[in-house]
Amino acid sequence: MEDLVIRDADVVDGSGADAYRADVVIDAGRIVSIVKEAAAAGCQRPRATREIDAEGLVLSPGFIDMHAHSDLALLRDPDHSAKAAQGVTLEVLGQDGLSYAPVDDRTLEEVRRAITGWNGYGDDIDFDWRSVGGYLDRLDRGIAVNAAYLIPQGTVRALVVGWEDRAATPGELDRMRRLVAEGLEQGAVGLSSGLTYTPGMYARGAELTELCRVVGSYGGYYCPHHRSYGAGALEAYAEMVALAREADCPLHLAHATMNFGVNKGRAPELLALLDRALAAGADITLDTYPYTPGCTTLAALLPSWASEGGPEQVLARLTDPVTAGRVRHDLEVTGSDGCHGVPVEWETIEISGVGDPALGDFVGRTVRESADLRGEDPWDTARRLLVRDRLGTTILQHVGHEENVRAIMRHRAHTGGSDGILRGGKPHPRAYGTFPRYLGEYVRESGVLTLEECVAHLTSRPAARLRLPDRGLVREGYRADLVLFDPRTVASGATFAEPRRLPTGIPYVLVDGRFVIEEGRRTDALPGRSVRRTPL
Repeated sequence: MEDLVIRDADVVDGSGADAYRADVVIDAGRIVSIVKEAAAAGCQRPRATREIDAEGLVLSPGFIDMHAHSDLALLRDPDHSAKAAQGVTLEVLGQDGLSYAPVDDRTLEEVRRAITGWNGYGDDIDFDWRSVGGYLDRLDRGIAVNAAYLIPQGTVRALVVGWEDRAATPGELDRMRRLVAEGLEQGAVGLSSGLTYTPGMYARGAELTELCRVVGSYGGYYCPHHRSYGAGALEAYAEMVALAREADCPLHLAHATMNFGVNKGRAPELLALLDRALAAGADITLDTYPYTPGCTTLAALLPSWASEGGPEQVLARLTDPVTAGRVRHDLEVTGSDGCHGVPVEWETIEISGVGDPALGDFVGRTVRESADLRGEDPWDTARRLLVRDRLGTTILQHVGHEENVRAIMRHRAHTGGSDGILRGGKPHPRAYGTFPRYLGEYVRESGVLTLEECVAHLTSRPAARLRLPDRGLVREGYRADLVLFDPRTVASGATFAEPRRLPTGIPYVLVDGRFVIEEGRRTDALPGRSVRRTPL
């Protein structure tokens, strides 16, 4: 007898087609049969060891988070309710050009320091890997949800070139090509970049093109956080489109937003650029989160010249009054490349997390608010915080536009990505709420997307980008990564005031046929594993 039958579910299968009523039978981690309108037809109902009455619930494929920062969280916190409770059954890690493989001992320490704000320093993690394959093997020991991995271009550059702002030599470029090829052979699904983060931002276009040629030859994709989401955003998008086309490499644009005052109402220009490229034969997808504020580290706002050489050099520059004055001028007057070419507005920069608990009073306030409380200039507050927290401070940037968010999520190339940073006293609620917010706010409440459209954006489209042959649809023979949710009540519980509240209306989530959420509560199951690149 089969393991499980889900009876009388309204199946939204991920294809975009209309919902239908069915009994869905699961055995050994896969969907073995789908009996449509079984009760109405009066036919023999399928039986199983366990049955769930899904009357009034929607059954869909599990949601795929195309932009996650759970690289250490999955190892640190086996529960991982932040994502499991949302219906996420697969996350894509290694984002924004910085993660923990491939590394050597030196590079690992540098990267841990550089992205402490994203994942914590990792004192509680046994870093017993150095290669991409080793990291994926570590995930295979058991995690809450599945995970795929992008080779981080910035980490590769740190390993080969270092943290200097210079072109790679021919020999260094050859070594970077080999590292990318090795990572793909070991199971990575593509390459990421963080082109406003050091050291990845120091790579010239020709260097990136050569790495993308390797990625394309293996059937992977390139996922850039490109050079600007503010001033020059359209030019930055166009650069990535042209680069990927020259390299013959599929392109997936990370958190494809149009932010800051200079881009208010300009999403149609971005979408027109993408439509022209798609019509000309380009292979492009993108992801977004359904919120207006962004999230990064406070140190990420610094100009690239101030970040050259790695974290210790950054701290040395910030403690030197003359050099710090140059940094301030770039931030507040010129508009640093780290702040997307836009002069910083300290009233839009909210501190969301600190590495040092003694600095907790800053959390939840903007830099300007904290400065006013202390009777000092906002730059002095920001500088002191950067130094005392050793660059570990995370921020929210309140610089987005709702009309842009809505326009972009409607696009045919769109997928969902939380870009969720899980640490900090008040993290961005997107880490805990992205997927139910799509279903509650933008389907049920606002009608921006139909239910069938939205589920396709969150399931089959990302599965196709990842080239997964048996995920992303409710189909016989497919893996039983599934979500049951109530379309009348599903909603994000997370708010900016209470960002770690779990969603409502998602009573069941299955990963590989095993319940990770059952009757609205997290089980102790760890069925997730690494999902590795499908060979060409």
